[in-house]
Amino acid sequence: MADQASSSITIDARPEQVLEVISDLHAYPEWTGQIKSAEVVETYPDGRAKRAAFTMSSSGFTDEYVLDYTWTADGVSWTLVEPTKLQKSQQGSYALAPSDAGTDVTYLLTLESKIPMIGPMKRKANKMIIDAALKELKKRVEALSGSR
Repeated sequence: MADQASSSITIDARPEQVLEVISDLHAYPEWTGQIKSAEVVETYPDGRAKRAAFTMSSSGFTDEYVLDYTWTADGVSWTLVEPTKLQKSQQGSYALAPSDAGTDVTYLLTLESKIPMIGPMKRKANKMIIDAALKELKKRVEALSGSR
């Protein structure tokens, strides 16, 4: 059964600056803790990724997976193309909303893992993944945009 988790953070930058960092998949290994390689396999006419392949490593686990992306003016969503050795399914999204302090970013992740874990442990693991991703995104965007 898939578990869903979400979290939000405010980033001191304009939404388009945040989306620019999110859409630069090639750079993910530079600033995310878990992504070791990222390759855009197919693009939309505007140059954004339609399909991308990743290798991730975390807590002694390594996985290779392919995601399909759908971009909007205020965010992005993705879906796992096919099951991997660690994942049965994955759907996620970043939703961006302008705020007085910059951009409110909400990350939603629905993940069905092949690793047997009891429900509360799976939810906690998903929440940790999301919180780490949001903190890394905030640090990257604010460093590139000259904020704090």
